[in-house]
Amino acid sequence: MNREQELFATAAITSFRLNGQFLGIGDALAKPAGLTVAWWQVLGAVTREPLTVAGIARAMGITRQSVQRIADLLAEKGLVEYLPNPAHRRAKLVVATSAGRAAVSKIGPAQARLAARLAEELGDDFAPTVEVLTRLTEVLDRLDLEALASESVRD
Repeated sequence: MNREQELFATAAITSFRLNGQFLGIGDALAKPAGLTVAWWQVLGAVTREPLTVAGIARAMGITRQSVQRIADLLAEKGLVEYLPNPAHRRAKLVVATSAGRAAVSKIGPAQARLAARLAEELGDDFAPTVEVLTRLTEVLDRLDLEALASESVRD
C-alpha cells in the first residue's frame, strides 16, 4: 500500500469513527428535546429556510427516501409542515414550525457547553480542523467517487 492509500484508509476509518461519535453525541443532545439525531438533522436543515426533501438530502448527504420518511414523521408530530413550492408544483417545501424551532432551541445550551469544551481541548486547532473537514467534504462532493471505485474494482 502506498502512502496515499494509507492516508485514504486512515481518513476513512477515522471518519467512520468520528461519524459514530457525532451520532452518539447528537443522540445525547437531542434526546432531552424529544428528538432523535436523525430528526434533529432534518429539522435543523429547515430551521433557517424552507427546503425540499431533495434539498435536505443533498445538504445532509443522506438519501431522499430517508429524509422523506423523517419529514413525514416530523409533520405528524407538528414539528415541520409542508408548504407549496412556487418553483416546483410537486416538490413541496419543508418548513420548521414554531414547535420544531423550539425543540431545536432546547438543544442549544448543552451544545454550547460541548462546543466550549471542544474549543478548550483543541485550542487554536479547532477552526483549522473544521476548515479541513469542510474542504474534504467539498472535494469528495466534486469527485465522482462511485465511478472511481467501480473502475478500481474492474482493474
